[in-house]
Amino acid sequence: MASFPIEPPVEPMLAKLADALPAAGEFLFEPKWDGFRAIVFRSASDVFIQSRDLRPLDRYFPELHELFLTALPPDCVVDGEIVIVTRRGLDFDALQLRLHPAASRAAKLAKETPAAFVAFDALAVDGRDLREAPQTERRAELERLMTTVAPPIHLTPMTRDRGVAAEWLDRFEGAGLDGVIAKPADGAYIQDKRVQFKIKHLRTADCVVAGYRMHKDGEGVGSLLLGLYDATGTLHHVGVAASFAAPLRRTLLADVEPLRDHAIDGHPWREWAVAMAHDGTTRMPGGLSRWNATKDLSWEPLRVERVVEVRYEHVLSGRFRHTARFVRWRDDKTPEMCTYDQLEAVAPAELSAIFGPAASR
Repeated sequence: MASFPIEPPVEPMLAKLADALPAAGEFLFEPKWDGFRAIVFRSASDVFIQSRDLRPLDRYFPELHELFLTALPPDCVVDGEIVIVTRRGLDFDALQLRLHPAASRAAKLAKETPAAFVAFDALAVDGRDLREAPQTERRAELERLMTTVAPPIHLTPMTRDRGVAAEWLDRFEGAGLDGVIAKPADGAYIQDKRVQFKIKHLRTADCVVAGYRMHKDGEGVGSLLLGLYDATGTLHHVGVAASFAAPLRRTLLADVEPLRDHAIDGHPWREWAVAMAHDGTTRMPGGLSRWNATKDLSWEPLRVERVVEVRYEHVLSGRFRHTARFVRWRDDKTPEMCTYDQLEAVAPAELSAIFGPAASR
């Protein structure tokens, strides 16, 4: 078996969070994708797909493994993101469903919801290790490599123009594009180091607080369970607010204590287990984590009476993609005011430009 031009595993290069686009210096700006980070190793006769945490992904994405064998030229290593495209944007939930132990299940999902790959860096081309080369050279080599590659392998858009990058930042309001990556033009590929910058959206929303979980140390609130009403008046679980400092955890516990009395009586999520069994579209909390059976996600219901303002990054499949941050209580608002209308986002034109018909399925 032929060897790879760079032998896996390779720690991927990372990015650190920034509040704004860099004000000075030469950068390559790219959309920030929200999928599964993947480094693809292609030898003369084999392919290996590596995850961000250095594990193999090939068994979960058999359609991509076969595609890379036929589409990528030998002796290259490409960094990018595995995504699943829908007419609403990128579907991270569909990606998570791929992490299933049964190969038959992965094969079935590969046909029903085939994945795509967005390339954004080249670590090796034609057998040459490019990790010490500047970002501009690696981008040029990646563009050259991608001239022979067709969808569903795609090249990420790139601009050197800060004005265009700022426009992207304003327009990438979700749908899987949740910000911009700024890459120093002269930067090498430095493994496991945050030498690039990610500029992400931070927005606020008013949410119903319908329950909470205790912190793992037993001292105060660990997370607040957040809800929003849809057009039919159904309250959906959209995520949690968490990562509280110790003093705030204790303060929040005192705040929610009065809401515990008779909270389960008429609670909109009381029958969550039955609803989840019969209607996968209703988002509700509780039970054990589907990804970690030892992680207890049990929660304490609260009377649906108080509203909290939270800061979030973006929404995917009707819920917060990442943990929201507590801003303040909004006692001037009623729960009925907390609707999905706050979170409307339009998929950027870049999705259709890159993925074509797939983005309108």
